Amino acid sequence: MEKKENNSMGRREFLRRLGIGTGSAVAMMALEPFGALARNSRKLEMPSDKNDEPIRMTYRVQHGSNIQVSLLGFGMMRLPNNQDEVNEMVDYAIAHGVNYFDTAPMYMGGQSEVLMGNALSRHPREKYYVATKMSNQNRSLWAFDKAKEMYLKSMERLKVDYIDYYLLHAIGGGGVENLKERFLDNKILDFLLEERKAGRIRHLGFSYHGDVSAFDWLLDHQEEYHWDFVQIQMNYLDWRHASIRGGRRHDADAEYLYNKCEKTGVQCVIMEPLRGGALTRVSEEVEKELRAVRPDDSMARWAFRWVGSHPNILTTLSGMNRMEHVVENVETFSPLDPCTEAENALLAAVADKVAGVPKIPCTTCEYCMPCPYGVNIPGNFAYYNEAFDKNILPLPEKSAADYAQRKQLFADGYAKALTDTNTWAKKCQDCEECLSKCPQQIRIPNQLARIVETLR
Repeated sequence: MEKKENNSMGRREFLRRLGIGTGSAVAMMALEPFGALARNSRKLEMPSDKNDEPIRMTYRVQHGSNIQVSLLGFGMMRLPNNQDEVNEMVDYAIAHGVNYFDTAPMYMGGQSEVLMGNALSRHPREKYYVATKMSNQNRSLWAFDKAKEMYLKSMERLKVDYIDYYLLHAIGGGGVENLKERFLDNKILDFLLEERKAGRIRHLGFSYHGDVSAFDWLLDHQEEYHWDFVQIQMNYLDWRHASIRGGRRHDADAEYLYNKCEKTGVQCVIMEPLRGGALTRVSEEVEKELRAVRPDDSMARWAFRWVGSHPNILTTLSGMNRMEHVVENVETFSPLDPCTEAENALLAAVADKVAGVPKIPCTTCEYCMPCPYGVNIPGNFAYYNEAFDKNILPLPEKSAADYAQRKQLFADGYAKALTDTNTWAKKCQDCEECLSKCPQQIRIPNQLARIVETLR
């Protein structure tokens, strides 16, 4: 287990590593990302590789250690099922300073851990940090032996004898009662705490979706469990508008989650910084507004810069499944250019505008799949949202002059996007099996019914 050290540095040394002047540093430290003052900016560091060109990746220091974690983390939920492609992406990421790699036993039915383990094990162990999870959401896996078996299987697949970052996966479903049954009553959390003490887990945390009472309960017991990090969903839209997504009341916006972690002294790992890619497919009006300020920046870069500007973030996960994603994202974080106060205000206004849009907040995580009746739930929602972005979605005002034309365009596009009619929304039988699986808490049958009505 790493020795705990004090990692404070002098102001001149910080500025030298960051590569900025005193005036620029003062401006950066004065940022207020939607009210969260960037007061710990001195944790940004860019060390050089001794043998190659300087690595420009932005790093954050893990509290209480000398570990430097890349602010860009590689999320491996949607990898191509091709080892050579994965190897190529991992090699590029590591060569450019990315060192945090995140997976879970449930991703790709366990294949993600296998692909990740094969790719990373080709590199020196000190070059990367492995993050995986206790994905025992299914009640059949709540028994101690089953949960322990999952933990040990992850080590085997990842080809490691210790895990750098281990998470209780997706706490929040079913509230505190389910949390206690999944992790406390069966003594599996006690086991994981002992594994951390023994050094086979270096940092222990949890990821959160759903009922905020479970999130609050775990952080309120920080003195007992000493969480090293917490993984939350955070982006400039969910910062203050997560509580109304999907037309259903949620307990907490990202602003609340982030601030509570910061007050508790626990660093955040961020998932869904692009909201499942939705923030890369904004309306033409929004894109025009943002490009007027930074013409060369993609919509993804805007979203990443906003997230990375918050000081209490350890790393920002991006689910990269193509080399071009890796290249662009590495460039965004090498180094990160924090949002200015004016840019934060602009994104806040954009979020207010987007929050009123009747889109479906699906992140295509596929936790809802498979559907017992064959419906391609993410595919249906992705097309619906794309139709809205392209302004061909027929809105409720059937008296509109272009209503019939837009409805036909919507229907034609739907048939092309989902070529198998057995996967169409109309096949939904409202069994509600998908509801408990959706981390966004979308009323899936209701939203599918909206698509059916649009096509009717």
